[in-house]
Amino acid sequence: MSAQIISGKEVSAEVRERLKKDVAEMKLKDPNFRPGLVVLQVGGREDSNLYISMKLKAAAEIGINATHMKLPKTATEEEILHSITEINENSAVHGLLVQLPLDSIHKIDTEKVTNAVAPEKDVDGLTSINAGKLARGDLGDCFIPCTPNGCMELIRQTGVSVAGKRAVVIGRSKIVGAPMHDLLLWSHATVTTCHSKTADLAGEVGKADILVVGIGKAEMVKGEWIKKGAVVIDCGINHIPDETKSSGKRVVGDVHFASAKEQAGFITPVPGGVGPMTVAMLMLNTVYTEMLSAKRFLERHEPGKWNISYTKLHLQTPVPSDIAISRSCVPKPIDHLAREVGLLTDEVELYGKTKAKVQLKTIKRLQTQPDGKYVVVTGYAVSTSFCSVVLSHSRSGAAGGGYSQVIPMEEFNLHLTGDIHAITAANNLVAAAIDARMFHESTQSDKALYNRLVPLSGGNRKFSPIQINRLKKLGIEKTDPSTLTEEEITRFARLDIEPSSITWQRVLDTNDRFLRKITVGQSPTEKGHTREAQFDITVASEIMAVLALTSSLEDMRQRLAKMVVATSRSGQPITTEDLGVSGALTVLMKDAIKPNLMQTLEGNPVFVHAGPFANIAHGNSSILADKIALKLVGPEGFVVTEAGFGADIGMEKFFNIKCRYSGLRPHVVVLVATVRALKMHGGGPTVTAGMPLPKEYIEENLELLEKGCSNMRKQIENAQHFGVPVVVAVNAFKTDTEAELDLICSIAKAAGAFDAVRCSHWAEGGAGAVALGQAVQRASVAPSNFKFLYDLELPIADKIRIIAQTIYGADDIELLPEAQHKVELYTKQGFSSLPICMAKTHLSLSHEADKKGVPTGYILPIRDIRASVGAGFLYPLVGTMPTIPGLPTRPCFYDIDLDPETEQVNGLF
Repeated sequence: MSAQIISGKEVSAEVRERLKKDVAEMKLKDPNFRPGLVVLQVGGREDSNLYISMKLKAAAEIGINATHMKLPKTATEEEILHSITEINENSAVHGLLVQLPLDSIHKIDTEKVTNAVAPEKDVDGLTSINAGKLARGDLGDCFIPCTPNGCMELIRQTGVSVAGKRAVVIGRSKIVGAPMHDLLLWSHATVTTCHSKTADLAGEVGKADILVVGIGKAEMVKGEWIKKGAVVIDCGINHIPDETKSSGKRVVGDVHFASAKEQAGFITPVPGGVGPMTVAMLMLNTVYTEMLSAKRFLERHEPGKWNISYTKLHLQTPVPSDIAISRSCVPKPIDHLAREVGLLTDEVELYGKTKAKVQLKTIKRLQTQPDGKYVVVTGYAVSTSFCSVVLSHSRSGAAGGGYSQVIPMEEFNLHLTGDIHAITAANNLVAAAIDARMFHESTQSDKALYNRLVPLSGGNRKFSPIQINRLKKLGIEKTDPSTLTEEEITRFARLDIEPSSITWQRVLDTNDRFLRKITVGQSPTEKGHTREAQFDITVASEIMAVLALTSSLEDMRQRLAKMVVATSRSGQPITTEDLGVSGALTVLMKDAIKPNLMQTLEGNPVFVHAGPFANIAHGNSSILADKIALKLVGPEGFVVTEAGFGADIGMEKFFNIKCRYSGLRPHVVVLVATVRALKMHGGGPTVTAGMPLPKEYIEENLELLEKGCSNMRKQIENAQHFGVPVVVAVNAFKTDTEAELDLICSIAKAAGAFDAVRCSHWAEGGAGAVALGQAVQRASVAPSNFKFLYDLELPIADKIRIIAQTIYGADDIELLPEAQHKVELYTKQGFSSLPICMAKTHLSLSHEADKKGVPTGYILPIRDIRASVGAGFLYPLVGTMPTIPGLPTRPCFYDIDLDPETEQVNGLF
């Protein structure tokens, strides 16, 4: 009686159909589910090409995104390893198969190349890690080589139980024989491995209930050796001469099929037996990898289920200096923290061991994930930084001081990842372009200017893409430079900037009072083309505000192009796109747009990204950082973002500007209050830096405190105008009394705050803010009705008036002549529908810094209005304020130095 033929084609078809359904079901659950396989082929043998095409076809049928990557036979080992590393770090690839040539020109260490494949992507199951796990019996935690796995599936199809059977494996290769032995052994068979040197091979074969042959010798095993009724799996593929075939040869296995089928109970044919199963198992491993990856990803991102380790604080009393605390804590490696919160390896760019940038593609990967709770923190005084703090389990964290700060402190306060330097370079490129353009226009004829702007190259002139944009803006629908009329040439070549209208200044990230007013162009080479100008601090640059408000690389490119730097003599706005510099600006800013990842003392992740000057810009961290953070924390997590320069400025701008552009809606406002700040608003004496605090601030004075709480009531009212619950956080100092802290809390609650709690996180870290975290959690599920303060389509003056009357408590506004002129100009230029970003002192609700509490009965003077069109707002100037700080008599640089032995920075704070 002949053996039953086990058709690998039929079984593999069933496996592939099952996988196809699995992939389809996963895509319904997760639209981002897309298993990715890369076949990396070095050289191009004909048999390899056929085998690879089978794999690619099978992958396409199942729904696997398969890519065939080819390297030439001349590829070196280093080049192959580089390609493998890139694939390992690509999160879209879940399986990698490497096909090496037999006749490589360069010497290649096959073992080294095989083990370079990441074990979690080793769908061939050939790395030492996967092989070791298989040998130890860890079948659920490794990838099994495809051919042995296919053999096991074929054995299962026979219905014969492996457990207790005697199995013989002929061949001991790492690809088939060795892993086949392990699979049978861990399936409880008694296994003997044989090879060409085995004594009495026929006798060993005759004992086998299950025989697997993969020795690579044509028809080596004879039918009469085989035990009656045995299961025979033939993995061999050999070619022998056959004159009846057109090719002169035919394919046979390692078993003499004709004689073996008379003895065996089940047998696989060659071809059509094991081969199709190998491909099917490769697909199974790839899909399994992606499903496992998806499962692990979902587990990591289950609400409140971050696999994060927290750093234990060792609190000291009295509290040491900020820098001493920072250095007492050893930060986690930033790549470790990134993995803890669900960021993938190829989404993180490391800048040393303690800081990193997060790529924007993270947003796309996480786009179907629900957002967490969004909390904005604001207060009464200037904030030291602008950062989004990702919180889990309501733990503490900020960029402040004491036991609640971002570390390492030196990295945070010095160069970080160079974003400010990129902004400085980009800003000053615009300034250079303005002056250079005016100089060249004043010294050249229209024709000469045009010929230099569109130079000959290879005998032809050609517009650059940015010049095509300018032509379209001018209504000139031409792309051939030779076809422009003289009038069109003049309009294209001349921006005709009115020097007195230039609003763009050079910037520097150094305090220097002598740059507040300068004269440029005094060198003889500039031929007398001088003008008065000034420097601003870098964070005052509109480019910083663009960075904070952008939502993507494309959006940043558009915003940078729309920045208005001056007005032409005919009254037209001149933009960076007109100057031809916007593309270059985008290149300079391409890395700065990526949020910076750091950590708190207790090991929480923090995004530190963007810091627009809060008195002339909006003073908030970046939209991109907030959006990524909200995805990472999940629906039950919290993202805390800071609104700088006090509630009446930073919070109002957060709602009316940042929330408009981000589309995000906050769940809670945390209003930070201190006894000292409220006493100041109650009429307490002036505090002078470097001098002892007046006794009013360190002794109990309930009358002064209660008077100052009027300011807190007003700020609570301001937050309530936006329909968001308010939690007051009373930051306690050691000189505050219980009665003072209780008074603030009771007044806050009476004023409509959802809750008011005292905090001691500066001295105690996260433990000192547990009550605050619990209050924020409760407030985040309270009813809210978010709304903006004004409609963008209102006239400019009306929008300013609404802010002045509703938030500041002014009776009205007064537009001084220059401000009135700007209202008319910006309305004519089409900028009147932009939101308003008030430039006002943070020390008072009014325009006068010494007016504390809640001033009333005053008119708010608007001396000027300027436009940050790229960032997307108009900023009215209330009073005067320096836009670059100056150095005091004794700057802090007297104390700062570097230890050349340890490279430690000394003298910081």
